[in-house]
Amino acid sequence: MRQTWRLVSRTTMVLIVVFTFFFLLLEGYSYYRLGIEDRFYHAQHQLLKPSGLLGHGLGIIGSSLIVIGVCMYMIRKRVRRFSRIGVLKYWLEFHIFLCSLGPVLVLFHTAFKFGGIVSVSFWCMVAVVVSGIIGRYIYLQIPHTIEGREMSLAELEMKKAHFKVLLQEKYQLNSPLADEILQAVKARPSRPGGESISRFVEKLLFQHKLLQRVRMLLRTNHFEPQTRKELLRLIRYEISLNRKIDRLVTMQNLFRYWHVAHLPFALVMLLIMLIHIGVALAFGYRWIF
Repeated sequence: MRQTWRLVSRTTMVLIVVFTFFFLLLEGYSYYRLGIEDRFYHAQHQLLKPSGLLGHGLGIIGSSLIVIGVCMYMIRKRVRRFSRIGVLKYWLEFHIFLCSLGPVLVLFHTAFKFGGIVSVSFWCMVAVVVSGIIGRYIYLQIPHTIEGREMSLAELEMKKAHFKVLLQEKYQLNSPLADEILQAVKARPSRPGGESISRFVEKLLFQHKLLQRVRMLLRTNHFEPQTRKELLRLIRYEISLNRKIDRLVTMQNLFRYWHVAHLPFALVMLLIMLIHIGVALAFGYRWIF
């Protein structure tokens, strides 16, 4: 049930971002495709220009979503008083959602025309979004507790030891069968190497063969379909855990380097955004208030 809810919530957030982008693009396409000189004569110029009712509003709402997304996640992650409010990985997902939707709105606030110091902020924003996507992938490769804390190698080894106990006690597998499944799960591709595309494909094929072998073992031992399904889910998780353990140190180092790139871009973006807002207010630009 929890897995279904998470899938629905993630899908909903992705669809909101995608729908918002294409809705705004289709609604204003006839305006956005024009050059700066021709836009003045467009019927929707007063609405869609950066200082227009909709254009200005998109900038305010978009930048607010970014600030809320960043501050909310940082406070939850860094302030001990709030450490018990919700699960950190769910806060991370909501942070990613707000910081993906916000830049989409800011993009349409610019009306696809930007220059000067504001362009630096925009491209920093693009860099933050792209690096955020990369960072999420790296984050998922590092096993975490339910509270969001990185698991140590000792904790991961304990989880692996618990796997055999679970096979024997909960699913009543005899020792030879449990050992055979463990050997299959621990198997590695014969050719060592790095993380190239060919290696990635090879690992996927190897994992598929492993699961086929485990399925055959479970069928020959006459397990019920529901039990087979549960065992296969557990074994997939164990294979994934073994893969993560194999490259744990590499991913932890990458994650530290990633912070070095992600955080400065975010700070520059926020700083220039504040300067931009201050200049706009100084020149008397107002929205509906």
